[in-house]
Amino acid sequence: MIAIGLTGGIGSGKSTVAARLAALGAAVVDTDEISHSITRAGGAALEAVRTAFGERFIGADGALDREAMRELVFEDPAARSRLEAILHPAIREAAEKALAAARGDYVVVVVPLLFETRGFLDRVARTLAVDCPEELQVERASKRSGLAPGRVRAIMAAQWPRWRRLQAADDVVWNGGEPAGLAPQCERLHVRYRAG
Repeated sequence: MIAIGLTGGIGSGKSTVAARLAALGAAVVDTDEISHSITRAGGAALEAVRTAFGERFIGADGALDREAMRELVFEDPAARSRLEAILHPAIREAAEKALAAARGDYVVVVVPLLFETRGFLDRVARTLAVDCPEELQVERASKRSGLAPGRVRAIMAAQWPRWRRLQAADDVVWNGGEPAGLAPQCERLHVRYRAG
């Protein structure tokens, strides 16, 4: 079963495309979901995060305070590196287990920073970028997460620019038009990926 690395900037619609491919028969392994699961209360990486960063980054619910951590890592590159050194190996280990258990025509591995971190490029046969205009990314991400538009733009600035992601990707889905335009693109890719 081949693996497809799915990526895109914040608010581009990675989850929407992954869900459409799953509905067609793909298995999906989402590294964002894994990240959330290992940093919730009792999660596999939570104690290491607590030890490295302290109690102020653990919320009242016992999970990682994602907003406080987001503030820190955008201000402090060394803190970002420390956090990545904890999370990336744990995410990779959980993703490998999920990949081994995946059942479908092929498996889609959703990795927001696929090209930036290069952590899963050795594991995927093809890469798929979801693309849309930057203004739409800001609008969607602000609406979904409640982040201020300036914060969304700061997150975008930490990711590869669109042109670079599009240059690196094997395949591209345009998600900047009407929702109905997404289905035929996903169906074409599904046929290609299912063929191996």
